[in-house]
Amino acid sequence: MSVQTWTYLIVGLSFLLYIGIAIWSRVATTKEFYVAGGGVHPVANGMATAADWMSAASFISMAGLISFMGYDGAVYLLGWTGGYVLLALLLAPYLRKFGKFTVPDFIGDRYYSDTARLVAVVCALFVSFTYVAGQMRGVGIVFSRFLEVDITTGVIIGMVIVFFYAVLGGMKGITYTQVAQYCVLIFAYLVPAIFISILLTGHVIPQFGFGAQVADGSGTYLLDKLDGLNTQLGFAAYTDGSKGMIDVFAITLALMVGTAGLPHVIVRFFTVPKVRDARTSAGWALLFIALLYTTAPAVASFARLNMIQTINGPELTGTARADAPAWVENWEKTGLIKWEDKNGDGKMFYAQGEANEMTIDRDIMVLANPEIANLPAWVIALVAAGGLAAALSTAAGLLLVISSAISHDLLKKVVMPNINDKQELLFARLAAAVAIFIAGLLGIYPPGFVAEVVAFAFGLAAASFFPAILLGIFDKRTNTAGAISGMVVGLVFTIGYIVYFKGVFMAPMAANVPDNWLFGISPEGIGVVGMTLNFVIAIVVSRLTASPPKEIQDLVEHIRVPRGAGPAVHIAQH
Repeated sequence: MSVQTWTYLIVGLSFLLYIGIAIWSRVATTKEFYVAGGGVHPVANGMATAADWMSAASFISMAGLISFMGYDGAVYLLGWTGGYVLLALLLAPYLRKFGKFTVPDFIGDRYYSDTARLVAVVCALFVSFTYVAGQMRGVGIVFSRFLEVDITTGVIIGMVIVFFYAVLGGMKGITYTQVAQYCVLIFAYLVPAIFISILLTGHVIPQFGFGAQVADGSGTYLLDKLDGLNTQLGFAAYTDGSKGMIDVFAITLALMVGTAGLPHVIVRFFTVPKVRDARTSAGWALLFIALLYTTAPAVASFARLNMIQTINGPELTGTARADAPAWVENWEKTGLIKWEDKNGDGKMFYAQGEANEMTIDRDIMVLANPEIANLPAWVIALVAAGGLAAALSTAAGLLLVISSAISHDLLKKVVMPNINDKQELLFARLAAAVAIFIAGLLGIYPPGFVAEVVAFAFGLAAASFFPAILLGIFDKRTNTAGAISGMVVGLVFTIGYIVYFKGVFMAPMAANVPDNWLFGISPEGIGVVGMTLNFVIAIVVSRLTASPPKEIQDLVEHIRVPRGAGPAVHIAQH
């Protein structure tokens, strides 16, 4: 069967599975819609958390970044992995004990202010819509190549699927759908990685193949060969870094603390029965995440080696256009690969600088990897299904955050406090539908490539939510005025910096010159500065204004007490 036939078959079966789960798990109450009734098993919740957290950026774009950036791409790997550990150990159990399943709800009650709640709602919407734009872009890329439709049509198809199971099943439907999506995406990621590792190095385990000799009898190690190819073509050595130390630190830290402030991940710790189960599911999630994240560097290096050799030929002299590999022709149809014959010799050539004739979108590397390596058609189709599973699972979680921010935190808590459970559920579904429409527009007109857009979302979360959550748990003295001031300043500064440097006020080339950046920190890492401003302003303003009420200070003491393997305690009891 052809790749397209296999794709229709595998993707179609996976979609039927997701929709079937949504119908089976359809909800009738707001508790089921928001937190799946709080009865999910820790292992299932860990699997769903991993799918929720490993977005299109993790599946599609991260290995592509590492493939093109080499050593510098490791900041994404380190930041996202470290961030999950930070969230699981430092924040999630305390938030779970506090008993509030949305970040705006926590901030509104902890800082005893509807104004603080509204600011948190605005932050949640900014972060979630920025993040979901990357997911819908990933959906469009997969569909445009493997179903041979344009990106706009692909995004619309993705919108319809997400609408069905997110609006019908809420968090309950999303949770069990994400369990299935994790199984699909991890299988789709590991199978081609194992195939290619065997072909290139003779090792079944890709992580071992990454550090092994290539299987051509030369005795050359894979990374040494990549270093040699890169330098021959004018690139920096694959294992060398070109980013400044401050920028590497800033991006890594922004991704870490941004992870810890992402509302769609935090809510997953409320879908289990007890605080102890939240910790257990965090451990399972880390194991499930590690399967993909430890494989990504190997996938990146395999893809780059094969890409260079199939485009430039074994002797690095270029490949005649008439002899172009099939994968190049296939991806040219999507517009994500372009060839310009600069020297008129009729050959394709990939290199750094003026000699380069190929424009290659880094988001295609994982999806094109099986084609580049000439793997069977069913493996290529499997990767397409995995990319869709990664993008749709995270998109659904984010859309639920947007829905709950509007229906629960804005309408129920502030604007219309007297609505009943049935009315709130209706508003939640309407909000989800509107959010899906906006997310689709952002996927059709994205502000950047997938991982870049997601990095901005993490920076915004770092600058807005993380200080308010951390101080809310560990500092009794932080009050309403401090929290609001810190969130507003952190968010406005970070948005302003990103907007300024990403082509609105600066030309694209000038925007990427470190000499133009504040302290040499790129827009992807500027969330650290926004976070620092947030911390400083929140602490200073809190010390200059009245202390929080005694019951709030007692509550902060309570949620830090290391007992509580039992059910979460509602704030009204204190």
